[in-house]
Amino acid sequence: MAGSSQQDTEVSHLLQLETKRQRETINLIAAENYASKAVLEAQGSLLTNKYAEGYPQRRYYSGCVNIDAVESLAIERAKKLFRAEHANVQPHSGTQANLAAYFALLEHGDTVMGMSLSHGGHLTHGAFVNFSGKWYKFVPYGVNQETERLDYDEIEELALKYKPRLIVAGASAYPRIMDFGHFRHIADRCGAKLMVDMAHIAGLVATNLHPSPVPHAQVVTSSTHKTLRGPRSGFILCQKGWASAIDAAVFPGTQGGPLMHVIAAKAVCFFEALQPNFYTYQRSVLENASVLAAELKNLGLRLISGGTDTHLVLVDLSPAGLTGKAAEEALQAAGILVNRNTIPFDTRPPQVASGIRLGTPAVTSCGFGFEEIKQVASLIVKVLSHPDDEKVIREVNTEVKAICQRFPVPGFE
Repeated sequence: MAGSSQQDTEVSHLLQLETKRQRETINLIAAENYASKAVLEAQGSLLTNKYAEGYPQRRYYSGCVNIDAVESLAIERAKKLFRAEHANVQPHSGTQANLAAYFALLEHGDTVMGMSLSHGGHLTHGAFVNFSGKWYKFVPYGVNQETERLDYDEIEELALKYKPRLIVAGASAYPRIMDFGHFRHIADRCGAKLMVDMAHIAGLVATNLHPSPVPHAQVVTSSTHKTLRGPRSGFILCQKGWASAIDAAVFPGTQGGPLMHVIAAKAVCFFEALQPNFYTYQRSVLENASVLAAELKNLGLRLISGGTDTHLVLVDLSPAGLTGKAAEEALQAAGILVNRNTIPFDTRPPQVASGIRLGTPAVTSCGFGFEEIKQVASLIVKVLSHPDDEKVIREVNTEVKAICQRFPVPGFE
């Protein structure tokens, strides 16, 4: 009620608890990051109040003059950042971006190739429990069993055999650089379009620290909250020839009114990514990931593909006799956050999994350097060596809290 003096103490308390949790844990979840104060302020702004169905200068509601300016700014910044011909910044998430891209590029029931979820792909790349696997005929591809890297010759053989209408490249748990030019070559050979989901590597692509998919793919989708350090949301880049189809697939095809407060936060995110210090940050993300991989390997853990070229590390816990679930729970009790993850050719279900996925975007945002990364790697191995020892868990948690006090979460000022 307007003017009410009542306060929602329950939600306020939960927010306080979440603030405490974020401040007192080391976040190695590869899909998470800490947004800047400017991004948080834009997302929490009064733009929440405005309904703006449609696109700039083509709205279905009045009072959108400032809204148009905000969205236009986000569009131009996204195009500049990724050197793209067209950008749509309205998707509510990376999944919504993929949904719209499929609507623009495919007909119901079309054949598509995407990376298998168990080999590092994403739910929206054809998992049978997801809309993508239910609405389209997905042919999965994966990594070579010996190298644990993409086998482009095998992918090409599959493409020539099944003649997909679309090939989807991109991953959520693949630690190596992807050759988007090779994917385009394969797509051209079998008469397919190429779509790249760069959600995990968008920040690296923006700073030229990972090859860009934009020159090769007809459509590129992404979220904004991982390496980009933006709000939880999505966007789509495409060649001019696909602009109308993509825009129509987003609105009115799959969404109604855009979340203008989130689009403002995306505009801030793109602005921050265009600054010189963002390159320094992304380079540190990569260097920290490389150090983390090397240290974990030196301490006896087996890494999928032997290491990493990106921001994430995938660990196979089978030799250690642990499941991903057990490792995730033990590390969480100690204050270190990772997520259980299937590994290529995993014999365990995803809810249990044989691996864990770790990433360095969030801890790098906090200012962690090589020494802190090495210390964290040592703590991880200590916990994994004694997952049921409560005394060890408490000792590690004490060290974790001491590290967190030295490296506060950005955006909480």
